[in-house]
Amino acid sequence: MAKYIGLMSGTSMDGVDAVLCDITANKCQTLHAVSISYPANLLSLLHSLCTPTPNELNAMATADRLVAESFAHAVSVLLLETQLSSSDITAIGSHGQTIRHFPQGVELQNDVEQKGFTCQIGDPNTLAVLTNIDVVADFRRKDIALGGQGAPLVPAYHNAIFAHDTQPRVLVNIGGIANISVLAAKRDAIAPLGYDTGPGNTLMDAWVKLHLNKPYDDKGQWANTGVVSDDLLTKLLSDSYFHQTAPKSTGREYFNIAWLTSYLNTLASSQASTLPPQDVQATLLALTATSIADEINKQKMPIGAQVIVCGGGAFNPVLMQRIANLLPSYQVSDSHSINIHPQHVEGAAFAWLAFAYNNNIPGNVPAVTGASREAVLGIFCPAN
Repeated sequence: MAKYIGLMSGTSMDGVDAVLCDITANKCQTLHAVSISYPANLLSLLHSLCTPTPNELNAMATADRLVAESFAHAVSVLLLETQLSSSDITAIGSHGQTIRHFPQGVELQNDVEQKGFTCQIGDPNTLAVLTNIDVVADFRRKDIALGGQGAPLVPAYHNAIFAHDTQPRVLVNIGGIANISVLAAKRDAIAPLGYDTGPGNTLMDAWVKLHLNKPYDDKGQWANTGVVSDDLLTKLLSDSYFHQTAPKSTGREYFNIAWLTSYLNTLASSQASTLPPQDVQATLLALTATSIADEINKQKMPIGAQVIVCGGGAFNPVLMQRIANLLPSYQVSDSHSINIHPQHVEGAAFAWLAFAYNNNIPGNVPAVTGASREAVLGIFCPAN
């Protein structure tokens, strides 16, 4: 087995996960993991980069180096805690920090042709130099170049490592954005399906930050004090994203406070009073749960099939219970049930993608992303 480190910071931007894995062709064993928070000034800079701002090119280039330094710090903490050295690690798989994800492109002035793109920062050259470990990074843009969405990339890893021998199962990742991987039984040898279902924690985090100045709604406690507005939930679910067919992916560029405000304003114009903020929070939690459950129900899995949740949303018992209530025919659990901590799954995925790069294994699934073909993903930045 070879040791790889996967580095991940998702759309929630709640910190950097560094996950140490031993990996072979059909096994990815998580050995240890650490999480560190971004410095407050860098986090503020990253949030500003998620929407167009003045001087953003200079800001992005600076953040590119600073994110790499935070990633390198996470690696150093991981090595210290495991008493390993850089020479013990085959490579780092670094996702980077997503700051823009527009796979369909955006309109520009001067009749410039619209091109899809995704942007993850965290300079892999800086990371390789600071850690003295080879780095594989920039996993998404090859898929974009092949006409794909560049996301989600975890289904290939989920299928390789977590597909059951005889039973289908669904893996749900709830970070800032939620996505599902639908895995057939290994014996059926069918490619996985997967796509972003919509918001995970991003709207709930933004709303609690706006009203309580907290980074997130701890264990869904604030949402649990509110009452779901059926009218608002219906309006939110009417958004065109939820009615698109896969392949599809999204980000906080789309699902954000401005998006929510537009629906709240529409609701307010038709009602005499505005909703209490805790009711909005309860409704946002219901939106995440419902949009996930609706997509799983479309898969028509057998009764009793496993639905396994990972990511930050797995630690929100109110959200987990609502998902379970909406999926009464399934076994809903977090990823402890398959022997991996919910916070470590995505980091391990990018360790596996570095392994896949080194072993010429395709990292994308065209049926998931919409790419024209399979491809080995990533670019290589040697430490020396």
